[in-house]
Amino acid sequence: MLVIPDTEEVLFVTDAMTTGSAPIEGGNLYFEEAGSGPALVFIHGFSLDSRMWDDQFDYFSDKFRVIRYDLRGFGKSAEVGTETYSHVEDLQRLLKYLKVEKASVVGHSMGGRVAVDFAISYPEMTSSLVPVDSILHGFRFKTWDTGYVWHEGATSGPAAAIAKWLQDPLFAPAQKKKNVALRLNQIVQEYSGWHFVNPNPWRALMPATIDQLHKIAVPTLVLVGEEDLDDFHTIASILEERIPGAKKKSIVGAGHMSNMEKPVVFNQLIREFLQPR
Repeated sequence: MLVIPDTEEVLFVTDAMTTGSAPIEGGNLYFEEAGSGPALVFIHGFSLDSRMWDDQFDYFSDKFRVIRYDLRGFGKSAEVGTETYSHVEDLQRLLKYLKVEKASVVGHSMGGRVAVDFAISYPEMTSSLVPVDSILHGFRFKTWDTGYVWHEGATSGPAAAIAKWLQDPLFAPAQKKKNVALRLNQIVQEYSGWHFVNPNPWRALMPATIDQLHKIAVPTLVLVGEEDLDDFHTIASILEERIPGAKKKSIVGAGHMSNMEKPVVFNQLIREFLQPR
């Protein structure tokens, strides 16, 4: 294990893992796993990949079977293609392939949407839920607008769109932290930019997730960076209010990339949630 010191945090990167490729409809999902015990799945955000969980992967492998993977269209997983697909069904197939009957599911941003949708769609396979700086299907953003990034993609191509995307206010707090910025920029710059220049045949839940939150019946911890954009704080409040028994916690000194910006606090909050005294 390589330990990288930082002025505020200790970051953990592990090489004690196994890797694989799970078959899904239309391709394969790349995954990594480490440790043993109850299954704990981490789902990355848009334009990222499973590497965003480096600070969690080793840390939780002492007590859990930790699984992280690249969503379809990202990292080392299959490209999206033209057929409709569901990230939720992809996750279900991944867990079936790994012979995981039930898992705690942690998802960041777009991955938070996947995690919440999974808890609604497959409650029997979900033991607990942690949406992090999450997007919510059916929520209309009030102030955050990324249309200019897609416009850049349409006019100048995916590389130009990625450059614009990294300048978005969403990433501003992370960009102020040198070690975090280096890792974040590397991951996003290696993203293909496919979604910025192609229609995405993603299949959403119907009715919209925001109208089905009351169906979630598993322990839920909602996490949001204190410095994240206002819309994400609104989403976090909606999740807390509408998911029965959900608790929300704000991570001081962190923005949208809260797990990377404040990994020590982030990890402690999840460990306390999963292993209450």
